[in-house]
Amino acid sequence: MYSETDINRLRWHCRRGMLELDVLLIPFLQDRFRGLALDDQQRFEKLIECEDQDIFSWVMRNAEPEDADLKRIVDLILESVPT
Repeated sequence: MYSETDINRLRWHCRRGMLELDVLLIPFLQDRFRGLALDDQQRFEKLIECEDQDIFSWVMRNAEPEDADLKRIVDLILESVPT
């Protein structure tokens, strides 16, 4: 289980060099992260360790992560985006 200190650390790591990623990752962390299964929380942490260009390409659906865990968390993030 992630403590508030852990979540604050993740929030800091969600602050990327690209505004487009900030507006996806930070709200997802704030609104959905606590309700995720531990496996998905760990997938999110794994995602934010990736390069900005890769994450951006995945969320823009220009490419898919080869790693199934990363694909799952990207899909969860995209499902949470209001249309």
